[in-house]
Amino acid sequence: MSERVGLYPGTFDPITNGHLDIVSRAARVVDRLIIAVAVNAGKGPLFSVEERVGLVREEVGDLARIHGVNIEVRSFDNLLVDFARQSGARIIIRGLRAVSDFEYEFQMAGMNARLSPDVETLFLMASERCQFISSRFVKEIGRLGGDISSFVSPRVRARLDEKLDRR
Repeated sequence: MSERVGLYPGTFDPITNGHLDIVSRAARVVDRLIIAVAVNAGKGPLFSVEERVGLVREEVGDLARIHGVNIEVRSFDNLLVDFARQSGARIIIRGLRAVSDFEYEFQMAGMNARLSPDVETLFLMASERCQFISSRFVKEIGRLGGDISSFVSPRVRARLDEKLDRR
């Protein structure tokens, strides 16, 4: 049987407890997990791609050991299915928080399947404690001085506070 390689793409600006929930659960269904940090300059990320890759690496190190799976973190700036093929991934992992996520993700999965029929999309529902967490909301709450400690790790919170000059 060949190695099951999964690819979990996202902007991760910043990585949240919701992302980590999906990483933990994805690590149970693949042999190797690649977390693909999208350059995605069009979204105007707060953190540079290098900073996001570094934060993700710091956050997932323990999860790799806990689940006994190899987790790699890499950036990409091309078509997701092309990056999946280049990486040897046959599974794209997508997290769903709410019904509103489904329509977009369903369309994306269909497009990806047409572009690369050998790559499957696997949807993982967010755990109930993480269904409402989004990087966009975390940044907005942080900008307005709110408490984000239940949405991100202490390490990410400190980096976000620095970035937002909330020390």
